[in-house]
Amino acid sequence: MFKEFKEFAMKGNVVDMAVGIIIGAAFGAIVNSLVTDIAMPIVGAITGGIDFSSRYLLLKDGTPPAPYATIAAAKTAGAVTINIGAFISLVLNFLIVAFVLFMIVKMMNQMRKQPAPAPAPAPAPAPPSTEARLLTEIRDLLKSGR
Repeated sequence: MFKEFKEFAMKGNVVDMAVGIIIGAAFGAIVNSLVTDIAMPIVGAITGGIDFSSRYLLLKDGTPPAPYATIAAAKTAGAVTINIGAFISLVLNFLIVAFVLFMIVKMMNQMRKQPAPAPAPAPAPAPPSTEARLLTEIRDLLKSGR
């Protein structure tokens, strides 16, 4: 059983998939940092300093009642919230990942497209054999009536 598992685990596809998952996780962390540390502060600056990461909509007060300084404080108080900022960040994460994957797939497709091979030139006709030349001469003589 161990031998079968070893054969399965060492197949190229399984190893390639594992590498892809690890790289994907690292890429996800980079995109998350891009959104959290770069994109959201820019959006906040454009909207007058609003920090979207801490934006939420309060549905039900907790104990103690609102206002809450952060989402974590609201959660600690037992309040029910809709975390708009977290949702916006995740949407931006998705859009960035989707766009990058689109560009990668597009690039891969362009690399796979190779121009159609030019048709091979037709080979030059082989010179007629001696027998064919003699038969052609006989035919021509018979046509001319000699």
